[in-house]
Amino acid sequence: MTSASKHAGAIADHRRRERRRWRALALFALATSVSLVLDVATGPSLLPPGEVLRSLTGLGERAEMTDSIVRQLRLPMALMALSVGAALGAGGAQMQTILDNPMASPYTLGMAAAAGFGAALVLALGGLGLDAMIAVPIGAFVFSMLAALFLFALASMRRMRGDTIILGGIALLFLFQSLLSLIQFLSSPELSQQILFWLFGSLSKATWPTFWLTTAVTALCGALLLRDSWKLAALRMGETRAASLGVDVRRLRMKTLVIVAVMTATATSFVGVIGFVGLVAPHIARMGIGEDQRFLLPMSMLCGALILSAASVLSKSIVPGALFPVGIVTAIVGVPFLLWLIFAPRGTGR
Repeated sequence: MTSASKHAGAIADHRRRERRRWRALALFALATSVSLVLDVATGPSLLPPGEVLRSLTGLGERAEMTDSIVRQLRLPMALMALSVGAALGAGGAQMQTILDNPMASPYTLGMAAAAGFGAALVLALGGLGLDAMIAVPIGAFVFSMLAALFLFALASMRRMRGDTIILGGIALLFLFQSLLSLIQFLSSPELSQQILFWLFGSLSKATWPTFWLTTAVTALCGALLLRDSWKLAALRMGETRAASLGVDVRRLRMKTLVIVAVMTATATSFVGVIGFVGLVAPHIARMGIGEDQRFLLPMSMLCGALILSAASVLSKSIVPGALFPVGIVTAIVGVPFLLWLIFAPRGTGR
């Protein structure tokens, strides 16, 4: 075989892989759209998916009550599930990339626990003179960013390895969980119940303003991460090789940590602590896409959006008329799914 034919064969293989990746992205985008419609359709008053589609598209004859339920009550929550899931999926994928650890995610690095502690502290202090709908997200965001600052400090130290940052994040996780338990122990039963409900993670308080803010931050941060896709792909091959290709590893790690922290802190500040999405979604994305960061990032966002949207549907279907916190559902479903990912045969997906 001549070198020209080998070159042509390599190009053909590369194009086949890219077509397969685009098909995987399209399939997950379609599944996410279906899940969105089902999420809007499910609830205390079950709506036919056909009516939901007509209400969403504005086509055909529609009942005024159906339009009100769909557009004002259920659609903000359903879209918030997609936005938060995409943020957590992207955050988990990039944490795993820059730290070279499959267990890295905003949850395991303590940022979610810090957000929970911040929300609980604000509730315990009576909202600091602000309305709870405003004070709780602010407290969650501030403490999540404080946890991220600690990780930034670790990442900025010379000769600081990714494993050390992981250990620092686990230390933060236990610290904030202990402080949170202390606040609950000292609180009244009513306040403790408020804190517990927020910690479960819930989409029920989603509004159009909080959705647009979360989506804008997620889209901006996702675009910034996508700009560094080649550098992140080089880092995935190892720090030494990335440095030999001209990548400033410390600067890239710091920049990515900042972007992920802002994105995930914004998302969790409005919906509470939601685990396993940022951990599991990147692994699903890699199974179908591989390590090419140009495709891994959008695929991780789609997987995260689909997981949280499907969890939202399930949370409203367990007991008809009741609404379970979505964080409980992701935890129950996430543990066996994560075990399956650990023991399942792995394909390259490349």
